[in-house]
Amino acid sequence: MSKYMVSPAMRFFLSFSASVMLLGIWLTGFSVVSWVLYAPLGFFGFAAITGICPGLILSRIVFPEKK
Repeated sequence: MSKYMVSPAMRFFLSFSASVMLLGIWLTGFSVVSWVLYAPLGFFGFAAITGICPGLILSRIVFPEKK
């Protein structure tokens, strides 16, 4: 599982991006925004808190490292 862990710099980037998305959703209005915009916010928040990035896992499955 450690190969899917992200660095502290990436965790900061993900938390900052999630906070900017949350600010945009808040300024637009929670009832106005489509539910689709909450998915990346949830993924970024999960990755920033736990250090496990679902996007990194998916990209390494789709595009395996060359040996």
